[in-house]
Amino acid sequence: MTNILEIKNLYTQFFTQGRVIKAVDGVSYDVEEGETLAVVGESGCGKSVTALSVMGLIPWPPGKVTAGEVIFQGQPLWKWVGKGKKRKMIMDAEKMRSIRGKEISMVFQEPMTSLNPVLSIGRQLTETIEAHMEITQKQALVRAAEVMIQVGISEPERRLSQYPHQFSGGMRQRVMIAMALICNPKLILADEPTTALDVTIQAQILALMKDLSKDYGAAMILITHNLGVVARYADRVNVMYAGQIIEQSTAEEIYGNPKHPYTLGLLNSVPRLDEKVKQRLEPIEGQPPDLGAEFIGCRFRPRCRFGDPDTCGKEDPPLQEVLPGHWTACFKHAEVFKAVPN
Repeated sequence: MTNILEIKNLYTQFFTQGRVIKAVDGVSYDVEEGETLAVVGESGCGKSVTALSVMGLIPWPPGKVTAGEVIFQGQPLWKWVGKGKKRKMIMDAEKMRSIRGKEISMVFQEPMTSLNPVLSIGRQLTETIEAHMEITQKQALVRAAEVMIQVGISEPERRLSQYPHQFSGGMRQRVMIAMALICNPKLILADEPTTALDVTIQAQILALMKDLSKDYGAAMILITHNLGVVARYADRVNVMYAGQIIEQSTAEEIYGNPKHPYTLGLLNSVPRLDEKVKQRLEPIEGQPPDLGAEFIGCRFRPRCRFGDPDTCGKEDPPLQEVLPGHWTACFKHAEVFKAVPN
């Protein structure tokens, strides 16, 4: 299949008083047409910042993309000019506006803070389509009503005149999905779209997004920390830690054959219904590292039960292919495999 998005050696940093926070530190991955790629990891590992970097939504100051390349449908979204210290990234703002919302759309994490409280739902839905297509306001309202029905909102004509506070949390999230789909995008970035919802509504929303992405032929990047969601809806998985991708493979391979101790720790910390005997969950000890500090060796070593100073404390393990299609950044991946429960 053809890659619709390629991210190459992406670095995004935030410049604060006296410190540089390396939020995204050399991330590379691709997304194929029509697939659902999950990006998982603890809060603060760089999942959302990577997505915002792709969309060109990193605010300056204090943050900016300092290196890397993002290629969408074979065309770079940015270009770099100059050399050495004078080298800087130039983004064609007009080009990004034409792509953002039409070709690449984003479902943000919290709909109540993403929707404008003083504009009607109809106005917020039609604003995107009117900006990207030569269409009348009446036609835009017809299209908005069609999409609202597709995302499971009944009586769309009445609902279009209402405001965000008149919708429940699940309905607001459906509006956000409708907003993302209204221009038939090629790629959807879903940033923890069900975090604020209860479990039953989460399942409905995720099933809806998966079905709609298939209907529209759109690829989807699903950013989440919910491993149950990943198991059910993702085709491939990227595991992130401290601003880096530390494991990549299919969802089936990640769950059945993890090769990084962090991935194993995430899986062991999730309750399982198929266990015959109730066992205590195994949390990952310690805290994520300070992204403003200088790292020597593996970033996960202080929390790792497999690491040793001689092997893991001297250099950062590279992301390497240990099985066909399975990549990991760990010197001890063979020992991790032995610890996987049967």
